[in-house]
Amino acid sequence: MRVLFVDDNAMNREVVKGMLAAAEVPMVEAEDAEIGLRLVDTDSFDLILMDLRMPGMDGLAAIRAIRARGDAKADLPIIVVTADNGSDVRAQSLAAGADDLLHKPVQMQMLFDAIGRAITGRRKTGAMLA
Repeated sequence: MRVLFVDDNAMNREVVKGMLAAAEVPMVEAEDAEIGLRLVDTDSFDLILMDLRMPGMDGLAAIRAIRARGDAKADLPIIVVTADNGSDVRAQSLAAGADDLLHKPVQMQMLFDAIGRAITGRRKTGAMLA
């Protein structure tokens, strides 16, 4: 498994990278949505973790752009990772095409539970990449 984490906060990326490294899951970092989208174009990932609030393009727009692709990468599992506790953040994320949502600060067990749900859900719908 290989994960892309798109978040403008270096400390958030470092914390999640450490959690994934404990399970020997490699993570590629992107500090904004535009870089994240370019990495999706040029690299292979099994799952994307996406922050919502970033300068420039926000996470919801990036998720919509990924879902609008005309290739298999449009079906990558995407988990929103956000500090936003607004009442409609989950609904907005799911409507944009996210598979799940985690609130910051991320806890290791919650992260791996969400990854498991997202991958299992994509396999059940036939949308998981081979």
